[in-house]
Amino acid sequence: MSDVESVKLKRNLTALVDFSRIINSSLDLRFILNNLLLTCMGKFFAPRGLIALNVDGVFYVRSSKGVNENVLELFPEITTDDINNHNGFNRYLSDNKFIAVETISSSNEIIGLVCLGEKLNKIPYTEDDLEFLRTIINISASAIQNSIVLNELKKVNRVLDTRVHRLNSLFELSKEFSLLSENAGVAKLLVYSVIGQFLVSRFAVVLSSNGVNRVLETKFPEPDLLEALADLDIQTIETSLNKKEIAGSYSKLERLKIELIVPMQLQGETKGLILLGKRVNNSEYTEDDIEFIYSVGSLAIISLENRRLFSEALEKQKMEEELEIARDIQNNLLPHSLPKYPSFDIAAYNIASRQVGGDFYDVISLDDKSFCVAIADVSGKGVPAALLTANLQAFLKILCKSGMFLSEATSIINDLITENTMDGKFITFFWGVLNDSDLSMNYVNAGHNPPLLIRNKQIIKLDKGGIILGVMKTFVPYESPTISLEKDDLIVLFTDGITEAMNKQGEEYSDEKLEELVLKYSGLNASEVCEIIKNSVQDHATGTVQSDDITLLIVKVK
Repeated sequence: MSDVESVKLKRNLTALVDFSRIINSSLDLRFILNNLLLTCMGKFFAPRGLIALNVDGVFYVRSSKGVNENVLELFPEITTDDINNHNGFNRYLSDNKFIAVETISSSNEIIGLVCLGEKLNKIPYTEDDLEFLRTIINISASAIQNSIVLNELKKVNRVLDTRVHRLNSLFELSKEFSLLSENAGVAKLLVYSVIGQFLVSRFAVVLSSNGVNRVLETKFPEPDLLEALADLDIQTIETSLNKKEIAGSYSKLERLKIELIVPMQLQGETKGLILLGKRVNNSEYTEDDIEFIYSVGSLAIISLENRRLFSEALEKQKMEEELEIARDIQNNLLPHSLPKYPSFDIAAYNIASRQVGGDFYDVISLDDKSFCVAIADVSGKGVPAALLTANLQAFLKILCKSGMFLSEATSIINDLITENTMDGKFITFFWGVLNDSDLSMNYVNAGHNPPLLIRNKQIIKLDKGGIILGVMKTFVPYESPTISLEKDDLIVLFTDGITEAMNKQGEEYSDEKLEELVLKYSGLNASEVCEIIKNSVQDHATGTVQSDDITLLIVKVK
């Protein structure tokens, strides 16, 4: 080896050692690529060069010197398989006078390319030049690989940090949502959490129930938004929709500049939508962004559903309390014991339905020789029906002891009930005064199921009277006939809960069945007849829910 070659070799070795020290002193990819490119260009007096790196199988320019933008934009999209046999790539190299091209490899994997232009002195690259170039590249390869790995780790860490931050946010939001008691507050918290994360200026939160859309919060014009949603079945949107999908299927929403739709779902059913416009920084919504928005929406819809269920529970509790009050009122209206008379045997039975209706009966002693029997059925259920029944009983107790004729007293009761009812409430009513001395009965039927008088295996229906109570003031006097009673006569007063009791097949007990039963057992005493009717109705309705009150009042002439 000559002295000149020895000096040259020593100089190259020194340069390589210095280059290695510099290139491995940093993990900054830009620094490494720039130093590699400048070293190569300086060594060979190349005025232009570039380095392309492999990103997911495709090469992209990451560093360049002396190459104008037009040339960089024309860099072909190539893969590792195309490097040696890609006509477009070879033509690009030839057209732009990139003479020396070497791969950057690490662990038998091509991670990049170094392309150098022709030398300033136009001297071709020798084999020694290319060998030195490969040496420099090999020294750089591990530094480049380490930097790429580090950048990937940083990217993964950033994603993990973002996810941890969002998980913390979701945890805090879940606590906040649970404390809110109004739908408006839930909607505002949802909106603010999304705005804070994604810098969105236009948004809307829409709920859907039974096909009706309700806007909780919006920065879009509400009339335009509701019009755009009018033809949209929200329940059919099961996944998020991006800008392209909205433009393809929902042109009205696209015109509002909505770029993302995220469903709010509960147990797989879409209960509402979050609609978002463009972000302030113009960046696109990522999959992670959509996942976060979906999670916040789920928290919100769970909170809204909890509010609804809580309100329903309160309403149900209030209704139960109301029904309990109505039951107490109703029970207190019924007589606790029945008076006894030498000529009459009296029995009664009442069972209220679950809903509490307005059935009522009473037996009121007028003096030692006479008493009043009454039965009524008030329309409706619950406390209003029970209170109306209480009014009727108060009027009844006052008027039946006033000595007034039944027809006149019934007119007064009707007028009073009409003045004190609304919403179509009415009362079917029957009452009569029985005399123990002469075995007579004076009665008025105000639209009630006609009581049955059974005599000698024949039925006489006590249907004379007038209109039901509470519909209108009396304009035609009530009829008030008096009938003579005989020994063994049986009078059966009842409400429609008896005749309309349903079995499993939806068949009513019926008036015919009741009449057949009382004809068969009319020879028994009042209590026995009452028990037989009760058991018969119960047997008929076995396995069904009692939907109406059942009331019986039996009078037997001894």
